[in-house]
Amino acid sequence: MDALTDPCINICRMDLSGQFCQGCRRTPLEIGRWPRMTLLERTATLAAIAQRRNPGSNPGSDAGTPCTPCSPCNAGTGHAA
Repeated sequence: MDALTDPCINICRMDLSGQFCQGCRRTPLEIGRWPRMTLLERTATLAAIAQRRNPGSNPGSDAGTPCTPCSPCNAGTGHAA
């Protein structure tokens, strides 16, 4: 996607946490600032969107890795023990 192209795909509703748009995966701040962002800021925002869509794609990240069940809950819910 071109860094100048608005990533909006006209599915404009926030996720249940209110953190990200379910369509474009931007934060409310990123959505509001988009028209005034520099090329560098837009490029960084598009990279963040790509990471949000595929959290396990960062080679140095353990995001997306299933939790190992811990002894207190033995459920593997993803929380820190």
